[in-house]
Amino acid sequence: MKKKLLSVILSATMVAALVTGCGGGGSDTQTSAPAADNTTTDAPAADTTSAPAADTTTDAPAADNAGSGDLIKVGFAQVGHESDWRAANTQNYQDAFSEANGYELSFVDADNDNAVQLEAVRGFIQQEVDYICIAPIETAGWDTVLQEAQDAGIPVLIVDRSVDADASLYETQIGCDMVLEGETAGNWLAEYLDGADAKILVIEGSVGASATLGRTEGFNNIASAHSEWEILDSQSGDFTQAGGQEVMESFIKSYSDFNVVVCQNDNEAYGAMDAMDAAGITYGVDGDVIIISFDATHDGLQYTLDGKINCNVECNPLQAEFAAEVIQKLEAGSAIDAVTVVKDEAFVAPGIDSQYAVTMSQEVLDGRAY
Repeated sequence: MKKKLLSVILSATMVAALVTGCGGGGSDTQTSAPAADNTTTDAPAADTTSAPAADTTTDAPAADNAGSGDLIKVGFAQVGHESDWRAANTQNYQDAFSEANGYELSFVDADNDNAVQLEAVRGFIQQEVDYICIAPIETAGWDTVLQEAQDAGIPVLIVDRSVDADASLYETQIGCDMVLEGETAGNWLAEYLDGADAKILVIEGSVGASATLGRTEGFNNIASAHSEWEILDSQSGDFTQAGGQEVMESFIKSYSDFNVVVCQNDNEAYGAMDAMDAAGITYGVDGDVIIISFDATHDGLQYTLDGKINCNVECNPLQAEFAAEVIQKLEAGSAIDAVTVVKDEAFVAPGIDSQYAVTMSQEVLDGRAY
């Protein structure tokens, strides 16, 4: 397809939350998570390396030239395959940007290697794709390659996470508000504890990732207002089950008095639970330790339904529809929003009532699409 320099008016303004998370305000588009799947699973495996089956299909807008043989070429530089969430996100992009929908997708799994991801983007530029989508591993270091893409006339969409770069170098940003996710977790904990003391251990995500920065900032915003809370330690589990288990094992050796564990994604929570099981520490609704997790994947919500995870804050991985919609608007020369915020919910175990979260039930779980 003939590339063109696109000049569009960005109709929304970047907000402060977007610098560290993936969210914003203004005229941002919002959506709730789609419903579809009634699959149940046993205990989750460690780091997922393959995308889930096609029950995460999408109704992404098809290109106007679908079926004409003139496909829109899209390059997608993905973070990696570190979690169940990432696998669902990858499958969503592969479904949305299919040939049947009028696209030719070039996909690179960077395996959490920032240098590999930067080179993947340069490879897309050399391939002369029409659009580039980047789910950035780290927030920093993007100005040069984004300038290269702009010089080549290739519009860039920043997806899932955020970058610390000149906003004029990319068309739009699509994702969830990670700061708000962290604040939701903190507000729920304050509501649940109702003034009781908290000795908190935090298993963070990958160092430098905007999801890590945003969730940490948001939770700390709430924690700082509670003098009865103490964050004992905070270490990176790299968003993996193995990482979560390793960090939790280290915590258990160092701290004997804790009652809250915050895991910045579900896979880390699975690892933390494995470590506590081995140490004979009880957790969840009937245990001694409160577990807060993020992502709200199917398996994570199954554990929430089972009462093993007290609160699970969603990060919706089904975001490709929004990227496809932006591309169609750019193709038509229409104005787009600077930020599209994908709406999240939070979920709590049965028996817990909260103004910040939905109480889990089998019906809620059966209605999940991922």
